[in-house]
Amino acid sequence: MSRFRLAHLVPSRSIPLTRWRSDHRWRARPSTLVVLISGLWLFGSGEAMLVNAGIGVSPWTVFAEGLSARTALPIGATTLVTSLIVLALWLPLRERPGLGTIANAVVVALALQVMIEILPTPTGLGWQIVLVLAGIASIGLGSGLYLTTNLGPGPRDGLMTGLHERTGIAVTPVRLSIEVLVLAAGWLLGGTVGLGTVMFALMIGPSVGYGLRIVGRMARTHDVVPPTSDDRHPELEA
Repeated sequence: MSRFRLAHLVPSRSIPLTRWRSDHRWRARPSTLVVLISGLWLFGSGEAMLVNAGIGVSPWTVFAEGLSARTALPIGATTLVTSLIVLALWLPLRERPGLGTIANAVVVALALQVMIEILPTPTGLGWQIVLVLAGIASIGLGSGLYLTTNLGPGPRDGLMTGLHERTGIAVTPVRLSIEVLVLAAGWLLGGTVGLGTVMFALMIGPSVGYGLRIVGRMARTHDVVPPTSDDRHPELEA
C-alpha cells in the first residue's frame, strides 16, 4: 500500500482547513453554523450514549452525573452548570471565548438531555459496549466538525489550553491532571465510573483524530492548519 494511502488510515493531528471555517470568533456564515450545531449535537449525543450504556462515562460527565445525583437537577442541567462554572474559571486565565464556546455549553447540554430520553438503554454487556463505542465515535466525529469551524474552544478545552499557556506546563499533563481531579470529584459525588470510562480514556484521542480525518475528506481538501491555542483540542495532544 502506498504511503499516500497509509496517510489516510491514521488519525489526523491537525485541524483541516475547510470551506466553512470562520475567520472571526463571533461571526459565522449559515453553513458554518450548521456544521457547528451538527457537530455539537453529535458530541452531546455521544455523551448520552455513554450514559445510557450504564458502564461508565467520560470524566466530565461523571462529574455532571454525580452532581445530578446530589441535586434535583437533570444531567443536562448539571452539564450546563458545569460549563458555566468552567467558563468563570477562564477569567483569570484571560482566555477568549467565541460563538462556538457559548454554543458548546448550551447545545451539548441540550443534546445530552434530549438524547438520553430517546436512545436505548441496553442491559447486556455486549450491547452496552457497542453503545459505548458508538458514543465515542459520535464524540470524535462531532469534535471533528465543531473544531473546524474555528469559532472558539469549548469551555473545558479553553480551560485546559488556558492553564497550559499561563503555567507553561505541557497540555498533556494539564489535561490529565484536570480530568483525574474531575473524575475523582464526580465519583465521590456518585457518578458512574467503569469499563466505559476506561474505554473513553483510551479511545477518545484516536476517535477525535479520525473524526478530523473524515471531516477533512468531506471538505475535499488536504490543506491543514496546525492547532493553535484557539483551535487545539486536548485529546489531540498525545
